[in-house]
Parts: sequence; C-alpha cells; structure tokens
Amino acid sequence: MSEPTGSSPVAAVAKVAKAAESASAGVSRAGLIGISVGVVAAGAAAGVAIERLTVGRTMRRRARQELDAAAPYGSLRGRPRTVPAPDGTELYVELDGTGWPAPVQVHPEDGRTGRGWFTRRRGDGQVDRTGLPGVLAGSGTLAGAAGRRSFGATHEPRPPLTVVFCHGYCLAQDSWHFQRAALREGMRLVFWDQRSHGRSERSRSYLAGENASIDQLGGDLKAVIDAVAPEGPIVLVGHSMGGMTVMALADQHPELFRERVAAVALIGTLAGDWDSVTLGLPAAGAKLLRRLAPGVVRLLGRQVELVEATRRLGADLTSVVYRRFSFGTKDVDPAVVRFSEQLLDATPIDVVAEFYPAFSAHEKIAALATLRGIPTLVLAGTKDLLTPPEHSEAIARELPEAELVLVQDAGHLVMLERPELVCRRLAALLGQAVEHVGAAALPQSVHDLAAPDGSPEA
Repeated sequence: MSEPTGSSPVAAVAKVAKAAESASAGVSRAGLIGISVGVVAAGAAAGVAIERLTVGRTMRRRARQELDAAAPYGSLRGRPRTVPAPDGTELYVELDGTGWPAPVQVHPEDGRTGRGWFTRRRGDGQVDRTGLPGVLAGSGTLAGAAGRRSFGATHEPRPPLTVVFCHGYCLAQDSWHFQRAALREGMRLVFWDQRSHGRSERSRSYLAGENASIDQLGGDLKAVIDAVAPEGPIVLVGHSMGGMTVMALADQHPELFRERVAAVALIGTLAGDWDSVTLGLPAAGAKLLRRLAPGVVRLLGRQVELVEATRRLGADLTSVVYRRFSFGTKDVDPAVVRFSEQLLDATPIDVVAEFYPAFSAHEKIAALATLRGIPTLVLAGTKDLLTPPEHSEAIARELPEAELVLVQDAGHLVMLERPELVCRRLAALLGQAVEHVGAAALPQSVHDLAAPDGSPEA
C-alpha cells in the first residue's frame, strides 16, 4: 500500500516537530518532543508516534489539529437511508459498494479530503445493467441442511452476496473504514450505526425507561436486513458489541441462518461471561472493578455536562486510556490512533451508561449452535483487554469448524490496528460463503485481496 496523496500524517507531525524546534530556544529538542519511527497500522508505511509524556499541552493540541486536518479516516460514505427499529428508533444505514442494482456513488464525505490507503477507483465494466457483477454465469443452490432456499432451479444469474457490518460499543460504522475501502469494488456492503451510536437516533425505548439489551440490538439488525437486503445470501460481520448483536439475531431467528446466512465473522467479541473480564487488572483490582463499575458508570451517565466538560479538559489522560484499551502495541499510525479517539469521544457518557449493564446479561453460548455448518471466522487480538482472546477460543470450541485467528500483539480495535490482515481474512471468508451457498462469483479485486502473500499474519 502507498501512503495517501496530499497532506500525510507523517508530514503533519513533522510540521509540528519543526514548529516545536523553532520555539525551543536554548532547550533540547528531545526535551520538547520525541519522535519514534513505527510501523503504520496497515504494516507498510512509516509513521511518526508523538511521545505524549514529553510534549507540552499546547504542542499536543496542535498535533491533534494537524492530524485531524490530514487524516482521511471515516470520510467514506455510501447511499444513506434510515430504517425504523421495532420500537420506532431511526437507525442510520448506508449502502456502499458498486454491486448494487442502482450504482452507489462512492466518495469522501463533503468537506473532507484525502484517500484511505485501501481506497480503490470505481471499476468500469464490472457491473452490468442488472446490477450484478459481470462474471455471473451459471446457477447454484444453497448447500447444507434441508429446506434451504434454492437459487438455481433455472438458468437465471446467481444472486450476489450482501455483507452487513455491525460495529462495536462506543464506536460507529466508520470504525470499518479500511474494510469498507478494501471491499467496495463490485460488492454490496451495508453499514449501520447501532441505536444511540453514530448518526442513529437515541434509543426511544431507553428514553421511555426501558433498559438497553443486546437482544434489542439483534432485533435492530433484523430490521436493517429486512429493509435493505430482504432477499439473497448475506454475510454478517460483527465486532465486539456487533458480534454480540449477530449472536442475538441467531438466537431470535435461527431460520434466517438456515435459509440465507452464507458466512459469519465474529471479531473481538464474546458469547457470555462478561463479568470475568479483568481489563488487565490484578485479581484484587478486577474484583473491585466488578463491584463498583456499574454504579460509577450509572452515576456518570446522570452528569452528562460535567463529564463531557471534564473529558475535554482531560484529553491527554483519556488519550492514554483509549490507546491502552484499543491497541496492543505502540507501532500504530498516529492518525489511526487519533481517529479511534474521535470515534470514542463522539459517544456521550450517557450512551456509555445506557449499554454497559447489557453486557453482564449477554449469554449466547447456546445460540452459537445456530452457526454450526456455516463458514465462520473468529478473530481476536492476543492483547485485547476488553474481550480477551480466551473468549474467542471459547466461541471456537462451540464451533469446531470455524477458523480461529489470534492476531499477535493486537488489541481490541484489531480491524484498525491490523487492517490488511483483517481485510484478507474477510475476503477469504467471502470466498467460502460463495462456495457454501452457490452465490455469484466475487469480483477479482476480492480474490486478489484474499490471495496469501506468504508472509506470517497472526
């Protein structure tokens, strides 16, 4: 991958460093700012890491401003629409990719510049007038259990896959930036913001006094699928809370998985036993956390204005916390780190409080049986403190045919920290989905992405 054209994160930070040097009359440059060369999250370009502890508050603020102006992350947009959830909450959805019947314009958001590292030009000649990829020859049937839908009784084109992405807690659909850019060409992609997150409406049922639940999110996912992809094979991709959402859907609608789900990806998630997560604390600290955290989060959720003001004033401290629980190493592009901070900062504290209690009630080990026989990818970082890898291993034990991938030294936001690996694994899963259900052939770009390059990944 090559670095984006135009103003790059490296150039942005270099600009700040130069300003710091000119302002440091008589003071050691190293005493003001430390710069270390690291590996960019995609693993290909050099990045510059800002050493927070040796840079003054003003310089750190200027560095953030430079990175915000230079970074293209989160700028990709598709065709927007809203879908009503069962309780009437308006869910924000975007249809992306060039494989839809009416071509979806793929472009950065207005007012944003730059291109993500995976951004591809829209293919020409890859989509015919029916909206299906031009390589759709032949017919097929859904493989597996009896009663699955037949797509190939006649010689009509086989239906394409629709890939639905479900984001995690305190994030938004833009957390899939790299995967979105990598898979746009010739594919049908669906991205949506979970209720109360991103551009979706604040949960109406919660505002009316009903507690949030993962089961409710499963119902939301069903509403999105019914509205934007009511027919044809689907692939469900979920990260963290999004993976739990997929499990809730499996629990509520096993027939959907028998008839239409062609593959599933569960990334950095768990099927239950949330209260065993220690967040990397020693035993005594973890025990105290389990006892105090629910009440503290609930209290903070009632002091929104105070907490948000404190959040802004304590940006340096929250940045350290965000990084510790998001990434496994320091070798992450600073622009990606800043992007993750922006996603997390955009989630109000009362939304954090709304969903936190729901995780203790999430127990979907039994629902995993619905996924048996369906191509499934279970992927996690070995340094994930929020959904530790042993939880992915527990999921894989319930799904012995699933592919378990543990990404060495990656943290919770593995799709941002190791995007090339995650994109490659997803592309391979899509190939398995096509074989599993007899769906339309994938575009060449996806085949190329899935092709192993011989280098170790995980």
